[in-house]
Amino acid sequence: MKKTPIPRWLQWAREIQALAQSGESFSMNLWQSQRYHRLMEIAAEIVNEHTGHPIEPIPESFKTQIGYATPKVDVRGAVFHDGKLLMVRERLDNGWTMPGGWADVGDSPAAAAEREVWEESGFRVQARKVIGVYDANRVEPLTLYHAVKLVFLCQLLSGEATPSDETSEVAFFAENKIPASLSGERTRPRHIRDAFASMADSTLFTVFE
Repeated sequence: MKKTPIPRWLQWAREIQALAQSGESFSMNLWQSQRYHRLMEIAAEIVNEHTGHPIEPIPESFKTQIGYATPKVDVRGAVFHDGKLLMVRERLDNGWTMPGGWADVGDSPAAAAEREVWEESGFRVQARKVIGVYDANRVEPLTLYHAVKLVFLCQLLSGEATPSDETSEVAFFAENKIPASLSGERTRPRHIRDAFASMADSTLFTVFE
């Protein structure tokens, strides 16, 4: 998969936002806090200039990110049955993805992946291996916040296919029958290829980038 060069304006906006978030979290007085807030506004202005997104909601979104700025963590469960991969269809865009989502504070990454699979598909699973650790912001569509994706190979324990508030369909697919309409950055062809490879050969090392 060809990676998309990150435009300089997005790199600048991300870095300014991260510096402002970290700085405001550790600011010692109102003077410092106001200046870090202004940096957030500048980052928002950069985004607005290049995307047309309204400026006003963006600083509010920035302010919901607190503490030292770090990448978000997305977890996915690769679950197989009879050699077929479990996938769910997202209601948001009708695209297919391995079940998963943002890791919650307090969860271990593996527990987060297991929970997401259960909530989105109706299957109980146990994470067995980390298939890969991926930079989730190197392909289109590029997003403002940086994220890291962890894909776990999971053992199917029990349950039945059950859609959720976030998913409209649940199904297993052979490698040559994977739906063409994938759900954005949630699951990419590389993640699927790595999942099938890991299922076929348990001795493979975890991939990373």
